[in-house]
Amino acid sequence: MTSATPNEWTNSPAEFDFRSDTVTTPSSSMLAALTTASLGDDVYNESLTTNALEARLAKMFGKPSALFVLSGTMGNQLCLRALLQQPPYSILCDSRSHIYLDEAGATSLISQATLTPVVPANGLYLTLEDVKKHVIISDDIHYAPTKVISLENTIWGVIHPIEEIRRISEFAHEHGIKVHLDGARLWNACSVTETPTLEDYSELVDTVTVCVSKSLGAPVGSFVFGDEKIVKKMNHIKKLLGGGIRQAGILTAMADVAVTEVFKKGRLSEANYYAKMVEKAWKGVGGETTLPVDTNAVWVDLEKRGVPESVWQKVGDEMGVKLGGVRIMTHYQNSVRAIEKLEEVMQEACRRADAGEGRHEVETLEKSYLSKQ
Repeated sequence: MTSATPNEWTNSPAEFDFRSDTVTTPSSSMLAALTTASLGDDVYNESLTTNALEARLAKMFGKPSALFVLSGTMGNQLCLRALLQQPPYSILCDSRSHIYLDEAGATSLISQATLTPVVPANGLYLTLEDVKKHVIISDDIHYAPTKVISLENTIWGVIHPIEEIRRISEFAHEHGIKVHLDGARLWNACSVTETPTLEDYSELVDTVTVCVSKSLGAPVGSFVFGDEKIVKKMNHIKKLLGGGIRQAGILTAMADVAVTEVFKKGRLSEANYYAKMVEKAWKGVGGETTLPVDTNAVWVDLEKRGVPESVWQKVGDEMGVKLGGVRIMTHYQNSVRAIEKLEEVMQEACRRADAGEGRHEVETLEKSYLSKQ
């Protein structure tokens, strides 16, 4: 009897991919779960698989209600729109947050909200002191008062300490301001030893999003959490935005397996371990990181090491390693051999940079930039 031929379901194509943890792919056990998935219509609330997973996750997060949505962007936008009432209003957020940088201006379009992006003074995460400096609590008709504070955890791979989230939330609620937590990578924040639980974080805020296609390997989707009234409102807006799904059980069956096999079984700690290996390798070639490596993100300072990004990307392409600039994201589908190959990329990129490759490109870009000033 011959063994099954390896394919992308058994051997993930993401092994040598460090661009993002969104590249994680479904496993063979997720594929197997499709044979027992409910084919009920989710728009009519008849997808038994989806209903069961929503109830399971609501319990895990300590929230009354949960809703499956198509993406993290959709989840964030549903939460923000449901929390906001009547303009004028504004949302305070970290200047690096996903809702500000990476959602195609959706907050302004869907919620007609002004964003107040704040650079954290500590360079890591927002503190109550940052919030107090920028929050708008005023009836002055010149301003759009802050009605929501949107936090993110992890934020660029850095864990936002629960003590700081508690301080911000208590202040916000004292002033009638709602708090949203973009927890796309909250799984990762909770994967580190002796960190708070999903419920610990969730109980401090009004709404939460969490992604199942980042790190966990499910093909599609996120979940949003809140009280029953606000989740009902989010479901209405989800339909308005074209997010109604018929046989959603096909997707949520795989998400259910992802939560069990990857998060519950502690496999995200593998990604953290790989990230520490990457950090050590980069420092081994004389490099430095720009942020602490709390979880699965390593931010390499190419400029300080003197490596042009064009050289960095070129060497990665030549050696079969997918890179996404200065951010290296690890995930459980990487491997020790993939980290070793990445270390070879680092060594070769540094060797070429030290020999002067790409230097002319950098000088040309600098001159071009200066000529426009």
